[in-house]
Amino acid sequence: MGAYFGVSTIFVFCLLGFSANAELFTIGAPSGSDITQALLKAFTSACQSPTASRVVIPKGEFKLGEIELRGPCKAPIEITMKGTVKADGNTNHGKEKWVVFGNINGFKLNGGGVFDGEGNAAWRVNNCHKTFECKKLPISIRFDFLVNAEVRDISSIDAKNFHMNVLGAKNMTMDNIKITAPEDSPNTDGIHLGRSDGVKILNSVISTGDDCISVGDGMKNLHVEKVVCGPGHGISVGSLGRYGHEQDVTAIKIINCTLQETDNGLRIKTWPSAACSTTASDIHFEDIILNNVNNPILIDQEYCPWNQCNKKKASTIKLANISFKKIRGTSGNKDAVKLLCSRGYPCRNVEIGDINIKYSGADGPATFQCSNVSPKLLGTQSPKACSAPVTKA
Repeated sequence: MGAYFGVSTIFVFCLLGFSANAELFTIGAPSGSDITQALLKAFTSACQSPTASRVVIPKGEFKLGEIELRGPCKAPIEITMKGTVKADGNTNHGKEKWVVFGNINGFKLNGGGVFDGEGNAAWRVNNCHKTFECKKLPISIRFDFLVNAEVRDISSIDAKNFHMNVLGAKNMTMDNIKITAPEDSPNTDGIHLGRSDGVKILNSVISTGDDCISVGDGMKNLHVEKVVCGPGHGISVGSLGRYGHEQDVTAIKIINCTLQETDNGLRIKTWPSAACSTTASDIHFEDIILNNVNNPILIDQEYCPWNQCNKKKASTIKLANISFKKIRGTSGNKDAVKLLCSRGYPCRNVEIGDINIKYSGADGPATFQCSNVSPKLLGTQSPKACSAPVTKA
């Protein structure tokens, strides 16, 4: 059996060829209409199904208001999104979310569809990158507390704030994700993750105005592979230490990725005068191609945008067991490698192996700077690596 969810009417019909042990719920609505209530009804019915179910959003362009699709559900749910859903372009509602998928064991989202956050007007009023006291804008897609989840073949464009936020996930794969926003759109992180265990991000393209991938506190066992990033601010662990009660970060692996024309490359950033004292460890970057990337390799434990902190107080975030290996390509400025660790808690066990970063600017050659760290050197390094700690005055 299957259910057909129109804008105002629900029809039930048999669907030939679909498993008798599964339920299919299809949103039926003319292109241009608002499907918020129809989608909520379809999901609620699917969530109550005792067998695996699928909700289908057909091809076309639809309006979608703020919506939370939450379990727990009685069986796994698959949402196949073939069309484009568009958010309200209004910037005055002050809400912090648009679409939420949450609290589901066995969740799938696929179908080649597009989430359009309609963020253009919102970017002009977004000042959260400058001040703590700011009006929050909605994250386009939130994945909250999903277990055994797969998100594939989905696009997000022009988010007002973060495109995708992953919180509390366990065993989740994100594959062939496409994220697009202008390079001057503020706070439009591609995928932000935190307090999750066992997430993979694979075969994806992220072009946005902030970090392509940002790793928040409490993240464990993250594997990122074959991701193309740019424009944007690169791939970042952190920032860490802005808030109290942050959890440790561990087992982060970024491999076989490409960074193109990004403001930063591979970055770990922590706040001075941190509000907590946590550890980020076992973080490994390997086999990375750079194309005109500013600050290709950067540990920044004095991360303090817009002077929102006290730089005189050393960061209390501890960094340990970190490696950068097989990093090659071109830098957009002479600062090819900067390892600027905390004077209160110097970085421990940092490995640098086979670095080949070219810079051709008039103020060259490329440099390799160290502060409060003595890295272990493997293979060859270009530019020449520091081999002893250099401590800032």
